[in-house]
Amino acid sequence: MQHHIHTALSRRAFLSSQSMGLGGIAATWLLANDGFAADPVKPTLERPTHDLTPKPPHTEPAARAMISIFTSGGPSQIDLFDPKPEVDKRNDTEFTGELKLGSNMAARNSRKLLGSKWKFRRYGESGIAMSELLPHIGSIADDITLIRSMQTFNSSHGPAIASINTGRPVRGRPSLGSWLTYGLGTESQDLPAFVVLTAEDGLPLDRDANWSNGFIPSIYQGTVVRPREPRILDLDAPIHLRGPAQRKWLAFLDEFNREHLKQHPGENDLEARIASYELAARMQIAAKEALDFSSESEATKKLYGLDQVETREFGARCLIARRLVERGVRFVQLHNAYQQWDHHSDIHGRLPVMCRRTDQPSAALIKDLKSRGLLDTTLVHWGGEMGRLPIIETQKPIGRDHNPYGFSMWLAGGGVKAGSVHGETDELGFRATADPVTHFDYHATLLHLFGLDHRELLFERSTRQERLTDGQPAKIVNGILKAPIA
Repeated sequence: MQHHIHTALSRRAFLSSQSMGLGGIAATWLLANDGFAADPVKPTLERPTHDLTPKPPHTEPAARAMISIFTSGGPSQIDLFDPKPEVDKRNDTEFTGELKLGSNMAARNSRKLLGSKWKFRRYGESGIAMSELLPHIGSIADDITLIRSMQTFNSSHGPAIASINTGRPVRGRPSLGSWLTYGLGTESQDLPAFVVLTAEDGLPLDRDANWSNGFIPSIYQGTVVRPREPRILDLDAPIHLRGPAQRKWLAFLDEFNREHLKQHPGENDLEARIASYELAARMQIAAKEALDFSSESEATKKLYGLDQVETREFGARCLIARRLVERGVRFVQLHNAYQQWDHHSDIHGRLPVMCRRTDQPSAALIKDLKSRGLLDTTLVHWGGEMGRLPIIETQKPIGRDHNPYGFSMWLAGGGVKAGSVHGETDELGFRATADPVTHFDYHATLLHLFGLDHRELLFERSTRQERLTDGQPAKIVNGILKAPIA
């Protein structure tokens, strides 16, 4: 009778009937450390195992962690990073050259050029020209490489975001953070390897596809940290279940899980699920400490703009990002809410708002990492999936439409040159004409900085070998490297 009851109660039903919470369930790891649980069960078949322990790269890495400030929507390079005097000179005149526009874009665009409303100035000893809208990022000009020749070739946001973030213009592929943690694991076993910091006012376009593990095991997917407390839900068990009751319950659950795993050796998803429970147990202490920045100095909080309404929310996320990589997290990505950089209309009103929110905290992150000796090994990325056109979009008030053929992003630290500009667009800021960098090139270069060969970082599927660069032509961009390849 007892055997009948045991087999009739499925693992899923058993878990769903409990109220311990994810963090409580995951305390298995704590029990094992204290001698309350047996050694892990090894699969009986020789199959690949997946975990987050540190793994050696192919070559000596320059970067050990990455923070990506993903500005989805398409910041206007013509108004921020790529001054075009010819467009300003010919403002409101007819453009007579060839413009390649998506079929859904032609009808809403005029042929009149739109010069930038904002002045550009040269910053730092490097003299990099940037807009007056970004004085704080201008102040770190000597620490960044500004790429002015990015290309994704897709005029629609979803495919372009997928291209920059996962390598191909389709949903369902692993994101950058997933590939990096798959290839390298993480230095911290008490925090997630891949953390996503979402915005207080909403999620990005395509939501969790941005941090999906795709076809590789789910242990490599991003862990979302909320923009407000509690930043991670269900990290603790209910108060009345903590202590001895929790420990006994989890010891039993641990035995239940191991028995289930014996029956399904080599099941990657099952192994990943159990590993995530164990990680959450370790996070009960480590995550709370990492996400609590109350102990930071007032000078640091002010640096990030936590004393100002406009910069407080984004500044807090940038500060948390620094605290996470400082504690061994491999990849952190910050997202803005749904397409907030997508300025089809009212670019003159909306672009300054986004710059005021993000300019100071973005620069503060670089300054703070540098002051702590972390910038040399932390690669920081700032950019989106496309830029904007040099012509007027006819919506009222006027804006700029999509341009995936020549746009800007910047990188800092982690083995890239400091105080450098790479590539250029034509005189109207439409198409990359010198040293173009495709998203495949960007990914190959990024992996190189982490000591990974994009041709050798593989995931074996039943039908094919998968790569971040998907077997496409991809070059390492020597021009942005502090130590170019001979």
